Amino acid sequence: MQLKMALAGNPNAGKTTLFNQLTGARQHVGNYPGITVDHKEGSLHHQGQKIIITDLPGTYSMTAYSAEELVARDYLVNTRPQVVINIVDASNLERNLYLTCQLLELGAPLVIALNMIDVAQARGMEIKADVLERHLRVPVVPIIARSGFGKEDLLKAALRVASEKEEWLPLDISYGEDLDIGIKELIARIDAASFMADTYVARYTAIKYLENDEQIVEKGREIDSRTAQALEEIVAGITAHTKTTLDVFPEAVIADHRYGYIKSLLRQGVITRKFDSDRLYTSDKIDKVLTNRLVGPAIMLLILFVLYKFTFGWSEAPVAWLEQGIGWLSGFVEKTLPDGLLKSMLISGIIEGVGGVLGFVPLIMFMFFGIAILEDSGYLARVAFMMDRIFRIFGLHGSSVMPFIVSGGIAGGCAVPGVMATRTLRSPKERMATLLTVPLMNCGAKLPVLALLIGAFFSENKARYMFLFTMLAWIVALLAAKLLRSTVLRGAPTPFVMELPPYRFPTMRGLLIHTWERTYQYIKKAGTVILGISVLLWAMMTYPGLPEEKSAEFAIQREAIATATAPEIVAESLAGSEELSEQAKIYNERIAEINNEEAEVALRNSIAGRIGIGLESLSQLAGFDWRTNIALVGGFAAKEVIVSTLGTAYSMGEVDTEEPMSLGQRLQKDAHWNKVVAVAALVFIMFYSPCFVTVVCIAKEASWKWAFFSMGFNTVFAFLMAVAVFQIGTMLNFG
Repeated sequence: MQLKMALAGNPNAGKTTLFNQLTGARQHVGNYPGITVDHKEGSLHHQGQKIIITDLPGTYSMTAYSAEELVARDYLVNTRPQVVINIVDASNLERNLYLTCQLLELGAPLVIALNMIDVAQARGMEIKADVLERHLRVPVVPIIARSGFGKEDLLKAALRVASEKEEWLPLDISYGEDLDIGIKELIARIDAASFMADTYVARYTAIKYLENDEQIVEKGREIDSRTAQALEEIVAGITAHTKTTLDVFPEAVIADHRYGYIKSLLRQGVITRKFDSDRLYTSDKIDKVLTNRLVGPAIMLLILFVLYKFTFGWSEAPVAWLEQGIGWLSGFVEKTLPDGLLKSMLISGIIEGVGGVLGFVPLIMFMFFGIAILEDSGYLARVAFMMDRIFRIFGLHGSSVMPFIVSGGIAGGCAVPGVMATRTLRSPKERMATLLTVPLMNCGAKLPVLALLIGAFFSENKARYMFLFTMLAWIVALLAAKLLRSTVLRGAPTPFVMELPPYRFPTMRGLLIHTWERTYQYIKKAGTVILGISVLLWAMMTYPGLPEEKSAEFAIQREAIATATAPEIVAESLAGSEELSEQAKIYNERIAEINNEEAEVALRNSIAGRIGIGLESLSQLAGFDWRTNIALVGGFAAKEVIVSTLGTAYSMGEVDTEEPMSLGQRLQKDAHWNKVVAVAALVFIMFYSPCFVTVVCIAKEASWKWAFFSMGFNTVFAFLMAVAVFQIGTMLNFG
């Protein structure tokens, strides 16, 4: 028989770290609230018992103010695990025990994992777990989740609680005479109607009604509207009384009494302090510099610039090696296979397409490694804290910062988790403004395109240009948010409070795991989604092919050149010797010119070519030719496809058969490309429609109306910016 356990706790209490320790699951551990938006499962065997452990989202309470709280509470009441392990940060005991009180009021069979006792000791606090256990009447086990200390004792305690198989018995906390009388009246009504009895105990339902818990109030109306109305009338009377006598709502009274209960516990010898608690801890000392109003933002920009210098500096050689390897593989297939569709698909569709994306794996890997250091050390939470002041100017909430960063605020994120992370925002209009603007960040899918064009046209200052384009993404996203908040999403801002976790030294194992997880997802996407789209686009760039009469014309031209050339020269060329005579080289060049012309005419005549040419009358305003148009259309599916499609399009067009070139070199030599076109293309790619998966995610989180709005608004806006860049740049002769 399987045993079900759940892990519950505040954000940054070490819950997910403990989950990884117990199950071995390689799940990302973030140092900011809101990274986990759904519960995750793992399993382990202990003392012959199979245990299924569910990692619930980090939450500060069981009142449904956010999606995390809804997910956590719904799982507990619907699944009813045999044990709930409540991870509590020993260094912030009072705040963490607020959730503990609510779990006890729910009646959950609880084991408290007193985590980070080493941090508490470093701060001069001694936590007496046995005293806390005696007062709460549940097991309390000191642990250090990062090192695994106390893990075995915790599992033993959890198995002991599970073996007792007791019913869920709620804790009763007094909320003062006025509320206690009201709670009794509510319980009587609830018991008489067996109202929601299959889900919650009567006292818990009564408290939730007093807290005006929207989800439970709404559910109550659906189950039994008459009883729900009676309960709401009782609550209205209690609310009127507390407003008249105390000038507060019942939920404030409940919160005050919960904290009063916690303080009374802690004053009974649970905590003893070895020195003055007002001393500055190491994290506080660091924050006095890193989050300073003047110095902090400057340091933040410097760290970002150093990250890009590190990424491009260390990845340059591996990227060059991979490009050489891909070029060698392409040349090998070219020489080995006979001419035909299979050879064309392998070279143009797969090697040049997918290979162009995979060539940036080292760059992606070093970028992710740098971001992992910032995340695991706790610095990204400080970035969110500092950015709050700026975000409020543009009508956004401080909690919007993390979705922006997750989406690629530091190039390399993904818009999908960024969109999902907006669930933490409680204001619908701030959430919608954030949700619509996070796709403007430079996600990991855009990174290969940025690296390709910056490397091709601005190779002397790659880190500087990547930094500038990252800053541009932030500026444009904030201006777009301001526009939305001033028009269709007008509304008052809401307050922001954020917890700053202590700084920690990242472990090398953790950094390598996080880097590999993200890099693997990139490689997996290149080998599946990008491969499929590349082959599909190759087919669209191949069929229907040239009409027979047009093919015959090119065949006649080749035959005429062969006839006009001495037979021994033709034979020398066909023999494929490494050292050719001048006449053989001239012959090969003339044949290659005809082949290239035939390939370009065929590409123009293909389905994709016709689409690209059809768009050229409009796209040329931004400097984009028909080949670029094909890639940009493919980018609607996934932004990495832009690189693979450009690789396919240019491998099927003008190619120097004597010497294999990288895609960047081909773009440099192409007459349609220059620095101005490159910047216009970068601007358009950064800001036009989100990829298909992100559009679906926006539709799921908001509606299809907003998803289509995002596609249309972003594309029109991006095109106008690209046109402005190209026209002004050309006028000033920057090309």
